[in-house]
Amino acid sequence: MGGLDGPALHARFLRGLHTSPGREAVRVGSDAITYEAAHRTALRWAGAIVAAAPGQPRAVGVLAAKGIPACTGILAALYSGSTVVPLRPDFPVARTRQMLDATGLTALLVDEQSRRLLPELVAGQPDLTVLTPGRAVGVEPVRTVPLDGVRALDAPLPVSPADTAYVLFTSGSTGRPKSVPISHGSTRHYFELLDARYDFTAQDVFSQTFDLNFDCALFDLFCAWGAGATALAVPLQAYRDLPGFVAASGMSVWFSTPSSISLVRRTGGLGEAAMPGLRWSFFAGEALRCADAADWQRAAPRSVVENLYGPTELTVTVAAHRWSAERTPALAVNGVVPIGAIHEGHPHLLLDEDGEESRTEGELCVAGPQTTAGYLDPGDDDGRFLERSGRRWYRTGDRVRRVHGGELAYLGRLDGQVQIQGWRVELAEIDHALRGCAGVAEAVTVTARADGRDELVVFYTGVPVPPGQLAKDLTRVLPQGLVPRHYRHLTDIPLNSNRKTDRPTLRSLAAELIGSREQGTR
Repeated sequence: MGGLDGPALHARFLRGLHTSPGREAVRVGSDAITYEAAHRTALRWAGAIVAAAPGQPRAVGVLAAKGIPACTGILAALYSGSTVVPLRPDFPVARTRQMLDATGLTALLVDEQSRRLLPELVAGQPDLTVLTPGRAVGVEPVRTVPLDGVRALDAPLPVSPADTAYVLFTSGSTGRPKSVPISHGSTRHYFELLDARYDFTAQDVFSQTFDLNFDCALFDLFCAWGAGATALAVPLQAYRDLPGFVAASGMSVWFSTPSSISLVRRTGGLGEAAMPGLRWSFFAGEALRCADAADWQRAAPRSVVENLYGPTELTVTVAAHRWSAERTPALAVNGVVPIGAIHEGHPHLLLDEDGEESRTEGELCVAGPQTTAGYLDPGDDDGRFLERSGRRWYRTGDRVRRVHGGELAYLGRLDGQVQIQGWRVELAEIDHALRGCAGVAEAVTVTARADGRDELVVFYTGVPVPPGQLAKDLTRVLPQGLVPRHYRHLTDIPLNSNRKTDRPTLRSLAAELIGSREQGTR
């Protein structure tokens, strides 16, 4: 099977195809597709992509709900030598259009359910070709063609390490998402390190808790595919009895945000040895508390538990700490599990408030093969990259401290970013969206802790507006996960002695607001 060891990200799937041709590559509910079937379908769809957009380079959007068509579409785009741009049908159309504009898509692959979005989405996109399974349905002004009506490729097309495999989006402070290109070379380095660290096999079943436009979804899919294992979508109803779902599915590898631990706890799923079949448990996207890691470890006693860390700009994750009930609590800062040691081959430095290198504590900056070369829009690079010592460093905006053994402990953000259920959110983006709502003059978004996780709280001036109306207006421009649940009208936004927004005061007000509401529900 040619290409198994090449630089292409899709070489991971070819390895799985070689190892487990008849095994399920993806399962979603009662639907599944084997490696052989997915390979044949992806070659057909890749042929349609090449025929529809014969020039290079190509960028292919995959607008599909998490399922077999979406996974097959991602594989087909890679087979065609194109850049994959995963898109979510449940995002506001205005936001998805921004992503289309940012990436210059040549083709858009949609599943059956997402066709309803096309009339509004493709308006003003005459050069875009829409590819759909089954019968093509015309949508003016674009050309719509069926995926299965063109000759299949004989084999995946070659790519170079410098070619872009994926474009993913992070929240942007101007109200426009920032586009992060990830190269085939970056993913190759990343997965080679993971292959050396973990003992995944074809018998493993990997959870798929992340949406496909979330960077951690690459870990699930391509670790599973590289081993010839199965990626299994986890439906929301599974959390009602996660131990039962894990046992019935034969799941052995779990990966989610730490918020899932609280959810499983509330549903009674963290009993002693409740999930004995798990071999590996990974958490990323938010700070992992020691108490949560310990509870999960008790429920999955045969599982190795790891806290993974990494922004999208550093190719999914770039550090890891392996939980130990004896060792970890002594390294923790503020009860939070360390983020661990930075991946081999990635120099890193810590910058103090004056921009000087610190040996002990400061902003984490990372260089090396997993680092993106920059955003698609060079204007977004400002302040995020640093040229020093002949290297280009990515400034994470995360403040860390060196602890014993060369590991790093996470202390918090230096800027206006927060993490909400795994999403890295620019609070300024929410403020920007709020100022576009009728009646709102100024707005400031802060976070407050509730039930073990951060909640977004909005303070605004102008005309008092019902919270439900504000939330409804925001859903037109923001993904659901970025829409706050708490709103408070103020006559004026409080300022500090320097005439800047007094965020500490607002955070205190937010804590009181959420605390009083929690008391009211008890």
